[in-house]
Amino acid sequence: MRLSDFKALSFDCYGTLIDWESGILEALQPLSQRSGATAVEILKAYGPIEHDIEVQQPGLAYSRLLERVHERLCGQLGVEPDEVEAAKFGGSVGDWPAFPDSAEALAYLKQHFRLIILSNVDRVSFAGSNRRLDVEFDRILTAQDIGSYKPDLRNFEYLLAGVQDDGIAKSDLLHVAQSLFHDHVPANRMGIASAWIDRRAGSAGSGATMLPDPMPHYDFRFTSLGELADAHRAEQG
Repeated sequence: MRLSDFKALSFDCYGTLIDWESGILEALQPLSQRSGATAVEILKAYGPIEHDIEVQQPGLAYSRLLERVHERLCGQLGVEPDEVEAAKFGGSVGDWPAFPDSAEALAYLKQHFRLIILSNVDRVSFAGSNRRLDVEFDRILTAQDIGSYKPDLRNFEYLLAGVQDDGIAKSDLLHVAQSLFHDHVPANRMGIASAWIDRRAGSAGSGATMLPDPMPHYDFRFTSLGELADAHRAEQG
């Protein structure tokens, strides 16, 4: 299997293109200071809380969902909820930084593939991130559009329906993502080839995501999007 076998790349955004852990930790600085919790403790608590709310309230816009996450984090870390802090956290997504390699790699990949976003956010939040990525995606599919959050298979069914409308077969699609839990497990179940962008390579733990059991299969592994772009360049000779 070669990268050049594919016609379209679908991307998870947060954790893959946008450095969501740095963004989360920066936005939660007031909570960290009040609670005394470390970055590792906050990220470890964050993932299960976010996923639980996504399952319970799949139609909730991501910015509002983050407000609920903040409230639950306060309870778990033993401090009083703060509505102002929660609202600021909910509105922080557009401020989260892109990984240094994302924009350049996307600009290169745009010359060779259709580019699609499949993200667990709302449209307004993603618009801020898209300005940082500086590329025009061919399709932007958000949880707000779909009414559910990954790893729900509905999100991947929606993705496949979209690419098939564009005349692209499932076999011509490669899903590119950091989260094994949110993306590679459902991609496996849907029979979609995938590339793992292992942004946490060399870091302990799983950060703000949960590790699935059993671990999923992936067809490619890179530690950055830049590595994926370089691998495609090498295939082109």
